[in-house]
Amino acid sequence: MIAGEDELAALAHTLITDKRRLTKAERDLVSTEITFTEAELAEHREAIRAGGDPLGEAFCSIRSPEVRRGQGATYTPPAIVNAMISWASGEETEPVRIVDPGAGSGRFIAAAARAFPQAALVAVEIDPLATLILRANATILGFVERLTVAIKDYRDFALPRVDGPTLFVGNPPYVRHHDIERSRKTWFTEAARSFGFPASGLAGLHIHFFLRTRQIARPGDYGAFITAAEWLDVNYGSVLRKMLADGLGGASLHVIDPKARPFTDALTTGAITCFRVGKRPAHFTMRTVDSLDQLTPMTAGQAVDWPTIEAAPRWSIFVRHGAPEHRSDEIELGELFRVHRGQVTGCNAVWIEGPQARALPPRFLYPAVTKARDLLAAGVSLADPAALKKVIDLPVDIETLPADELKAVKAFLKWARKMEANKGFVATHRRAWWSVGLREPAPILCTYMARRSPAFVRNRAGARHLNIAHGLYPVQPMSDAALDEIARHLNETASMASGRTYAGGLVKFEPGEVSRLRIPDMSSFGATA
Repeated sequence: MIAGEDELAALAHTLITDKRRLTKAERDLVSTEITFTEAELAEHREAIRAGGDPLGEAFCSIRSPEVRRGQGATYTPPAIVNAMISWASGEETEPVRIVDPGAGSGRFIAAAARAFPQAALVAVEIDPLATLILRANATILGFVERLTVAIKDYRDFALPRVDGPTLFVGNPPYVRHHDIERSRKTWFTEAARSFGFPASGLAGLHIHFFLRTRQIARPGDYGAFITAAEWLDVNYGSVLRKMLADGLGGASLHVIDPKARPFTDALTTGAITCFRVGKRPAHFTMRTVDSLDQLTPMTAGQAVDWPTIEAAPRWSIFVRHGAPEHRSDEIELGELFRVHRGQVTGCNAVWIEGPQARALPPRFLYPAVTKARDLLAAGVSLADPAALKKVIDLPVDIETLPADELKAVKAFLKWARKMEANKGFVATHRRAWWSVGLREPAPILCTYMARRSPAFVRNRAGARHLNIAHGLYPVQPMSDAALDEIARHLNETASMASGRTYAGGLVKFEPGEVSRLRIPDMSSFGATA
């Protein structure tokens, strides 16, 4: 068993026979004091030749998922790698070059080397420890002479022209926008707009990699990337949806249920996107698979014409189980309810009741759902407001308050300023920084994010809700019996597949996704009050 990164680097270095290609960054990782027996080296060579990735597995074991997520280093299971390379093998023209952005230990490059024995291989990877492992694998598998390793950010990578198609294949790193530098967000925005695409600073690194591919790819090139599936619906994913409808040439989409573990150490919905640059087919083939053994062949799926896809604000409706076909006696929840996420306080430590609120007038303290557990513990009905914390919600115009109340409010606001509650983004964008602006109580509340399907709870306590929950507000008067029946139906039928699954198994339901849940039509409920 490999003990740490020093030993892993030394082992990879030892397995590399031609060390002239190594960069200074790679050499600096190696401790020459660590040695290995011939038996140990032979064991690793045998495992690699048998199709394994023992060094890559050691890398994932030594460096925790939490650390690797900082660079988006999530390694891909062989079943997915093989399915994607198999799809590429079925294209009309063999590639003369394969490019893997974010190559890691080289799983895609190794599979492509076997499938296309004449192609040049280009691995782009920012982590020198991963490139050492990749070079060791290439040495043992015999494709090192046609391999080029670029230790750099893919967004800075330039690709010379070649006579023939390039295959782009891999698992672009998933890094959330919070961890992307401002200068890189500026690059993304400017690059997207140069193609006429919408751009958002909220886009993750995997979307940046798609855009860089669009920049450097040529008509006739093709590719397949596996990423998290959230881009299908979120606003910042629109740039990728536009790219696929435009010059990137979307060919097919294969969404993988999170229970199939498309990413080894993250319970996340995966999406394999296949594209043909400059040669968009008339239809985009789309499907969902429950297990990895259903991936091959990646020609299966429902053919959806592009005008239909381009008119849809979200694409998940085309790939969910059973979608887009529905029973004729069903409607979308959004036809009966407006779904609103709860209010953002901007500083829960100030606005959720504590000792600081003791002198405030009770009429400004509202029982509220402040955490998902409030709803999960309530079951089908939230009946007792005494079990909830209270949120401070002051009026915008405090100067009209009676003198005794105004004195207490101003004393509280003086303390709140010391806590800098008046300086946050949310506070500075309110009509008055001290007025949270809670919504009226919703008759049905539902959880926003959990490791389970959403819980729908009747709000008999008249509770307000923060942004950890959604409120369902009827668009017309509705009887208590109808509300009870709708909540019951939603609890029985809503599934995790209707939301978006993120790393760690969290399933998120945005208001739009809740609005699209199916329920029986109004006549089933005797709905009006």
